[in-house]
Amino acid sequence: MKAIILLSGGIDSTVLLALALERGLDCSGLSFDYGQRHLVELNSARAICQYYKIPQNIITIDPQVFGVSTLLKSQISQPVPTGSPEEIRLAGIPSTYVPARNTLFLSYALGIAEISGAEEIHFGMNLQDRFGYPDCRPAFIEAFKKVAELATKQAVESISPKIVTPLQDWDKARIISEGMRLNAPLELTHSCYNPTKAGLQCGKCNSCVLRNEGFANYL
Repeated sequence: MKAIILLSGGIDSTVLLALALERGLDCSGLSFDYGQRHLVELNSARAICQYYKIPQNIITIDPQVFGVSTLLKSQISQPVPTGSPEEIRLAGIPSTYVPARNTLFLSYALGIAEISGAEEIHFGMNLQDRFGYPDCRPAFIEAFKKVAELATKQAVESISPKIVTPLQDWDKARIISEGMRLNAPLELTHSCYNPTKAGLQCGKCNSCVLRNEGFANYL
């Protein structure tokens, strides 16, 4: 069975890939260059695909469609949010939200699934993502599943690609624990929103805080 793995280069998507491979699926990675602040995460995604010896497709999206999200290179002079996980949760939708990003990512994956005959699309949304990002909530996934069921040749002629989100009710600590069990190459992953010029993680942004707390609490 073929599966397309949306692979950002972070912990979540790496564990997502490891889980799919554990099931014996024929996996390929799908990554995106959308004008993000840095290419470190794409380099990590490439290294992870090489580690697992799976093919990778990198799609370029014009960053203009994503407005002024502070996750974009065009907004590099703007600060990214920092703070504790509780502060992150209470702050609402952060400036790092990228408008309609996951809708576009899944749409590209759906098209590639039709072309390649892939039966599954794996997306690494987790429990902590849903507080700040509307396109990481279960309701969004359920709605997108309906799109896949109505708008694809596969669905009309047989069955639509299945959208698989095994991490959606897991926090970062649970994901890291599963990654350790699977011997996933977490050392190759990159999670920072605002890395240094040397490509190191800043340790202060929301993503770094959640990553560090996850490693501290995974046991």
